[in-house]
Amino acid sequence: MRTYLSAGLSAVLVVLLAVLVPVGALSAWVDLEIDNTDRYVDAVAPLAADPDVRSTVTDLITDGAMKQIDAGPLQDTVRDFLRQAVLSFTTTDAFQDAWNAANRTAHEAVTAALDGNTGEAVTIDLAPVTERVKQNLEENGVPFADRIPVQHTDITLISADRADQLRQTFRLLRTGGIWPAVGTVVVAVLAVVVAWARGGGPGHRRSGLAALSATAVTGLGFALGALVLRAVLAFARDRVLSEVPDSETAGAAAVYDALTGSLRTTVWTVFAVGLAVAVCAVLLRLRAARGRPVPGPE
Repeated sequence: MRTYLSAGLSAVLVVLLAVLVPVGALSAWVDLEIDNTDRYVDAVAPLAADPDVRSTVTDLITDGAMKQIDAGPLQDTVRDFLRQAVLSFTTTDAFQDAWNAANRTAHEAVTAALDGNTGEAVTIDLAPVTERVKQNLEENGVPFADRIPVQHTDITLISADRADQLRQTFRLLRTGGIWPAVGTVVVAVLAVVVAWARGGGPGHRRSGLAALSATAVTGLGFALGALVLRAVLAFARDRVLSEVPDSETAGAAAVYDALTGSLRTTVWTVFAVGLAVAVCAVLLRLRAARGRPVPGPE
């Protein structure tokens, strides 16, 4: 590749794409998913069936209810009975509806927290879920169901301190929108076009070799950028969850993973495509360099 695309230019292109790929993917994710209420709700809706989320919701509602109940020596028995009743409700369609409603409201809180100035944690308020649980248990004659308080009970997704640290980053990503992703594609296309032009233009064997070299480097840059994005997601996950209360970590982790699911899919798709393009371009260039026919007159 050194003949038609210098080592220095190749390195710059790889580094540039390694930066642009994660920035473009994150900006598009914020614009298309985090800032879109329907897509946000769709992303977290399946969590209503997640065991960790169901357990976290059940524990928070049960703990809130038991603060209002004094059953004397039967306190633990009542707690276990009520917890099982709440856990059973989390398997119903009514819970799914309540979960979706809570997250639709939570999306407003998420965007408000990320747009705010300071001191605001990112949370999901379980009040709509608690209200549906209480109504269902009362209708089924569950003892003490009427004592369940319908109040703000939150699952912490991002602590206030961590939200303050992330806020500026989210603002920059939101400002970028989908344009960094578009810019990434433009850079990749320009790299091939410039290499083609430097090689003598269409119809020249030398330009074909140059274009294949640039294509291989571009594919490598995309693959490396995908790995950088994967590392960023893993690092952010660890940092975010490290400050979530232990009792809510499992639920918060499930929500984080659901919201970043599309990014993880992007990681492996871009990595696979980039690596495949790089390998194919290298093989084709080796074949051409050995004197095999190249399309177009010399």
